[in-house]
Amino acid sequence: MHGTPIITTKKLTRDYGNGAGVFDVDLSIPRGSVFGLVGPNGAGKTTLLSVLAGLRRAGSGSVRVGTASGRVLLCPDIPDFEPWLTATEVVTLSARLAGVPATEADTALALERVGLAEAAHRRNARFSRGMRQRLGLAAALVCRPEVLILDEPASGLDPRGRVDVLALIRSLREDCTVVLASHLLGDVQRVCDDVAVLVRGRVVYQGPVADIADRGRPSAWQVRVRGSAERVADLLSAEPWVTGAFPVEAEPDCVHVEATGAAAGETGIPRVLVEHGVPLVSMNGYEADLESAFLSLTSTDATDRSSR
Repeated sequence: MHGTPIITTKKLTRDYGNGAGVFDVDLSIPRGSVFGLVGPNGAGKTTLLSVLAGLRRAGSGSVRVGTASGRVLLCPDIPDFEPWLTATEVVTLSARLAGVPATEADTALALERVGLAEAAHRRNARFSRGMRQRLGLAAALVCRPEVLILDEPASGLDPRGRVDVLALIRSLREDCTVVLASHLLGDVQRVCDDVAVLVRGRVVYQGPVADIADRGRPSAWQVRVRGSAERVADLLSAEPWVTGAFPVEAEPDCVHVEATGAAAGETGIPRVLVEHGVPLVSMNGYEADLESAFLSLTSTDATDRSSR
């Protein structure tokens, strides 16, 4: 991980009984980063966010938040405001409650940043879920937080709105540290520097998003060649790092290849083909992504290992 930690937890535990809660959570969240928290439903994400925000107490362990102002703000997935307040009034009230001096220009800028400038003087009673999410974000930004905790910030947005909000979150590195919980793994991969995967209340992985995505790399490929698939299958089967190679039925120029690992296959398959003068047409596995790694990490085996 990079940067000085702004939030550190040690053996953080909040046990509700019957396996619910969070257990022995060690986190190190770098200052000035966007930190992702992902996990299946019921993994303990909301509990952990609430403890980090100071809204719930830990049963045991410690949480250290290294802010100068002490401003750590949590935006829930669906913010709720008094329905008769306009967007401008919501943002202004938020600043007052936080004790932050905010001018009319500050309020207008916060609404503009989240794409609600045109709705500034509309009452929020008829705002859509996505608009309420944006308004909650504006109400937090006007308070100039050092740590901004976002719970599913893009789940209710249309595709255009999601792109805009994700771009805003990326830009917030310049202003604060963002802790982002989401089940939209693609969004996490786009905006986060580091990620923690929570399963049954325990962290089973923590590190750079690029590293966890690398775990999703395939160890099996469909290899299309210009030549005999049977010959290529025989050549590859002789390699010690190949665990299986056979022609694809009804496709005489295609071979299914399985290897002991991603790196072995990615380098070994082209090498073998070049050595034997076989032209490679294509080599398709699965794209490296957070979802593949997430499914691997949240499997029964991974969960069992984390509990030992």
